[in-house]
Amino acid sequence: MADELLTVPDVMARLKLGRSTVYDLIRSHRLPSITIGRSRRIPAAAVHDFIRNQLAEAA
Repeated sequence: MADELLTVPDVMARLKLGRSTVYDLIRSHRLPSITIGRSRRIPAAAVHDFIRNQLAEAA
C-alpha cells in the first residue's frame, strides 16, 4: 500500500505553518520528503510521525 503523498501547500495547511518553515523542516531532516522531477512530496505518514514526535518532546 502506497503512502499518500502531500505537496508543500498541503503540509502547510495541515500543520498551519508557513512555506519557509515547512522547507526548513525538510532541510533539517525533521520532515522527510522525496523529489519527483522538480516536485517535492511529503508522505502523509511522515507528517503524522512529525506530530507524534513533537508531542513526545513536549511531554
